[in-house]
Amino acid sequence: MPPRIILDCDPGHDDAIAMLLAHGNPDIELLAVTTVAGNQTLEKVTRNALAIAHIAGITDVPVAAGSARPFIRTLRTAADIHGESGLDGPSLPDSALELDERHAVDLIIDTVMKHDAGTVTLVPTGPLTNIALAVRKEPRIADRVREVVLMGGGYHAGNQTAAAEFNVFVDPEAAHIVFNETWPLTMVGLDLTHQALATDDVTNRITALGTGPARFVNELLGFYAGAHQHAQEANFPPVHDPCAVARVIAPSVMTTRRAPLDVELSGSLTLGMTVADFRIPPPVDCTTSVAVDLDTERFWDLVIDAIGRIGEGGL
Repeated sequence: MPPRIILDCDPGHDDAIAMLLAHGNPDIELLAVTTVAGNQTLEKVTRNALAIAHIAGITDVPVAAGSARPFIRTLRTAADIHGESGLDGPSLPDSALELDERHAVDLIIDTVMKHDAGTVTLVPTGPLTNIALAVRKEPRIADRVREVVLMGGGYHAGNQTAAAEFNVFVDPEAAHIVFNETWPLTMVGLDLTHQALATDDVTNRITALGTGPARFVNELLGFYAGAHQHAQEANFPPVHDPCAVARVIAPSVMTTRRAPLDVELSGSLTLGMTVADFRIPPPVDCTTSVAVDLDTERFWDLVIDAIGRIGEGGL
């Protein structure tokens, strides 16, 4: 049985590629897509998720909208990187797909509870508001989830501030809840995802596929690369979110290190910082790990193969 995942996301250029990877890879089963405000407002990222589902030909997976704001803080978005739509660059199709009537939190709970314990992995690639609310509303999911594999945080540096990564910084209270639950958790943070660069070789390989979804991805990456070059003076953009999906598909695509993790909630300079305690050895009961090194070639093979398998999708 392939791994089963719920992708909780805020599309987002890299979230879009994460969706395509989750749908196009035969070694994973995408059970649901849920959205959360982050890269842009909830309305925008939800529209983007439906458009991506249309492009990929995802017709049998429920998509539900979730939390429109963090627990207690004012929403911060990433228009400087993802644009006013949250998915600037390509022309997005109107989607005939309908949202699931449930709130994302309820879809997450229902999906975990109806499957056998230890068979569903949560893959959050945006702020952790939905995941935190779900485990607070139904604490039993903490023992039923196989693992939480999240894109967020970092153990060396941040990108929203000197100390904090964007997803964690947007809702640090939610992140604190998720990091301190009893479920196994792997943090696929900036230290890992900055190894997943969309270089010219990568975009050339995607172009060679010659399909509608491939053109869509390269249009995404064109805008995304320009935004990163302008905002962060980076030659090639890191494609963060697919790394978390790749970890579930092929755990050996990256190395991890077990370490206690926590989130800073009160520091004037370090709010949202993810703190990894690398003192050796970690406690016997430590259930958290951080991703360290990426097999870059294998990662891009997974992504490009998945895009190719989608064919023309819904285009």
